[in-house]
Amino acid sequence: MRLVFAGSPAAAVPSLRALAAGPHEVVAVLTRDDTPQGRKRVLTPTPVAEAADELGIPVIKARRITDDVTAAIADAEADLGVIVAYGALLREPLLSTPRLGWINLHFSLLPRWRGAAPVQRALMAGDSETGAAVFQLVPELDAGEVLGVVRKPLTGDETAGHLLGELAISGALLLTRVVDELAAGRETRTVQIGDVTLAPKLALDDAALDFGAPLADVYDRFRGVTPEPGAHALLDGDRFKLLDVRPADDGRDDLAPGAILLDHRRVLVGTTTRALELLTVQPAGKKPMAAGDWLRGVPDRDGLRFDGSPS
Repeated sequence: MRLVFAGSPAAAVPSLRALAAGPHEVVAVLTRDDTPQGRKRVLTPTPVAEAADELGIPVIKARRITDDVTAAIADAEADLGVIVAYGALLREPLLSTPRLGWINLHFSLLPRWRGAAPVQRALMAGDSETGAAVFQLVPELDAGEVLGVVRKPLTGDETAGHLLGELAISGALLLTRVVDELAAGRETRTVQIGDVTLAPKLALDDAALDFGAPLADVYDRFRGVTPEPGAHALLDGDRFKLLDVRPADDGRDDLAPGAILLDHRRVLVGTTTRALELLTVQPAGKKPMAAGDWLRGVPDRDGLRFDGSPS
């Protein structure tokens, strides 16, 4: 078949490469516009745009779907559209432009976690299982018939970055299988059944850790917002980044919520249940460092606690 691929972030690149290496022809790639990156704000193409250029596939860059974009995709005369985290909703008439419409690789077990941040929301909720689903794109958000699923049990220690990287690979394999089945006319379709939960895009405030909560909730939120938007707490009014943490292995539960303690070589923070151990941190205006090195350099650390923690 002739395919048009829509995607933008690094998590979509394995799918593009897998499809390009298969028996079908990727005739065009739709991706988001170049964006300013880094301190110098250099205009940088999306990871998908870079991969498409490397593969020699024509690229259409668009922040939103205009008539010109729809016409350009129609000119590609694709049999099927494939979308993986493009970053904008596709609507009619583009939805019906390829002969077989569009299919979407989504990183959740639909209908759980429809929306922009399914991996992050699954971890923040403490889910014990997640996965990826390929479904037929319809006007309603992530609501179409499911054509294939891959499941992923969770250990309770994955971060969103690591989990998304794993699902990008297993999801790409699932996607190529579904495309092959569609080409052969032997796909299976299943109506989504179950409770619908939504996964809206994360804001910076979503990444603030609340130490007035049980350890499990604090740790699950950390996992869901790492590496982006990045877990943090306020310390003396400044945003203090928490880059790597883990539950304290001795189950210590005698620290007040938000209280920070140097326990031999460990840096512990209290919650309403057990303590959290800080491993790597980044104080405001400084580079990442080992938590112990940071706290040993604080001149008056007795009574130190994160802002807003309950008394």
